Amino acid sequence: MSVVALAGGVGAARFLEGLVQVMSPEELTVIINTGDDMANFMGLYISPDLDIVTYTLAGIVDPEKGWGIKGDTFHCLGMLQQLGFETWFQLGDRDLGTHIARTAMMQQGWTLSKATRAIRQSLGVQCRLLPMTDQWVPTRIVTDVGTQHFEEYLVKRQCQDIVEDVIFDGIERASPSPGVLEAIQQAKILIICPSNPIVSIGPILAVPGIQQAVINAKAPCVAISPIIGGKPVKGPADKLMEGKGVEVSAKGVAELYQTFLDVMVIDQKDKKQASSIEKMGITVSVEQTLMSNLDRKKRLAQTVLDAAAKHRAKQKS
Repeated sequence: MSVVALAGGVGAARFLEGLVQVMSPEELTVIINTGDDMANFMGLYISPDLDIVTYTLAGIVDPEKGWGIKGDTFHCLGMLQQLGFETWFQLGDRDLGTHIARTAMMQQGWTLSKATRAIRQSLGVQCRLLPMTDQWVPTRIVTDVGTQHFEEYLVKRQCQDIVEDVIFDGIERASPSPGVLEAIQQAKILIICPSNPIVSIGPILAVPGIQQAVINAKAPCVAISPIIGGKPVKGPADKLMEGKGVEVSAKGVAELYQTFLDVMVIDQKDKKQASSIEKMGITVSVEQTLMSNLDRKKRLAQTVLDAAAKHRAKQKS
């Protein structure tokens, strides 16, 4: 069984942590958002979503924050602060080791895809991790105080500014990284993880060729809503959805995905929206989607696999 997941951020990583417990990791390919990447932060190439997913699947992520490495120290950051540098982007010492290694590889001519493969193999991650593209295509947030890189908006500015638009800078010139389109075409199940639909899944689908590949795919496509009770579990999805004129609800997420979505898993708090979503031609599964522990992550992952299998059987009958 070949499973392909589109992912970005903490919500996706937590879901994938459960998914690899209920299926063979070797049969999973994860296509990861790189719109959050910073190509030259203090001379380093930083790839937040790639690292969050990698660290989580390697079992070394900081479980409370959902990013970074558990038990990490911050001596380097402290010295940089003493030397007068801005330290708003919190990078631990071991985390910095990853960024230094990735940057060194890329300076030697390696693509982001090749560096990602080397890092995940070194950390013992068995599933395949693919950046959405090897080109740098930063997500920029247009706000009432100016345009900012997404990480500046999220971390430095703490999401305090009013969002007016979201831009995927240079996306029209990007191409899917090697293996992305083939993985989608050959998948038996496609999963849209419970990630921010605007800045985590949105950039992946915006890479020329990827959304059309998902639309054309024969595999059933199942999405998990990252919105529960009209609010995101984590992060600024509500502010970004509002900025793009999208309703902050499970229904709003379904509308963004309706051209290719077969099944949507929504939380019990949103069950009243099920009929509206089903009118779009999308089958709805109402479940407990808050992933507060590993058992719930595994249960949600199994629900998604079962929903895909049920849809496939229905299509054959």
